[in-house]
Amino acid sequence: MRVDELIEDVMAEYRREGLKSLKSLTERWRCHLRPFFHKLPVDDLTTDLVQRYCNKRKAEGAANGTVNREVSVLRHAFNLGLKTTPPKVRTVPVMPMYKEANPRTGFLSDADYARLAAECNRIGLWLRALLTTAYSFGFRKGELLGLKVKQVDLSNRTIRLEAGETKNGAARVIKLTQEVGTLLTACCIGKKPDDCVFSRDNGKAVGSFRKIWKTVCTRAGVPDLLFHDLRRSGVRNLRRLGVQESVAMRISGHKTRSVFERYNIIDETDLAEAARKLDEKKTDAPEFGQPLGIVAENSTKNGAAAHLHLTAAVLPN
Repeated sequence: MRVDELIEDVMAEYRREGLKSLKSLTERWRCHLRPFFHKLPVDDLTTDLVQRYCNKRKAEGAANGTVNREVSVLRHAFNLGLKTTPPKVRTVPVMPMYKEANPRTGFLSDADYARLAAECNRIGLWLRALLTTAYSFGFRKGELLGLKVKQVDLSNRTIRLEAGETKNGAARVIKLTQEVGTLLTACCIGKKPDDCVFSRDNGKAVGSFRKIWKTVCTRAGVPDLLFHDLRRSGVRNLRRLGVQESVAMRISGHKTRSVFERYNIIDETDLAEAARKLDEKKTDAPEFGQPLGIVAENSTKNGAAAHLHLTAAVLPN
């Protein structure tokens, strides 16, 4: 059994499950993994050999995360081989992984959103609608650009994404807000069911808009904002509004909680808001908590005669 045969099993799995990441998997194998591991017997793949591959990729300038994704392909291939009947590999070698940088923490505040929405309006309806839909629901850019008119039910105010149209292969239905519904209605007027919802003024479906996005973000005072930051912002907004985690994950299309938490950013603003809500609860409900004792100024840590002065402050139970 050779490594390339194990990789074929991985690709077959991706095809069977309809995963859109098959393209990136194929590129990782063809461009980087295959030249190094092609026709290598599975029993000859060792930790040292994997480390040599990692060192080679780092010397080529590959980032830690990139190398980790490539090594993960090998690990997954061996895990699949171990689960077959009969097993195709004897064991899964230990494969070292590099420490990755913290995930990006950029997001769009409500105040910045208002300015950015105004700038998008200057470009056209399609960009304003893209912004608002992504900011409201945390949709991926690819899901939005591929959205067809027939997937938008204006009477029931829903968007339906089929399994083959999402990155994780899971279908989902989203209820539209009034703002998103109004914008999408304007986008769909006069179009056929198979037409793209988001199209430019000339009727051509929107493809790449990186330069335009950079321009409107600069004008709005958020020059470093990525369109993908809207997905992170959408997730955080849903959680701040008290939407249950399972519901928020269903809206944004996250299948695993670990990935969802990478988008559910908590910063000092969130912590301050939590403190404010606790203070409000204490003010509205004086019985919440118990009296707090404060050590007198003239008492010492080891003083046997130290006494407590009751104050009006309260602590949570």
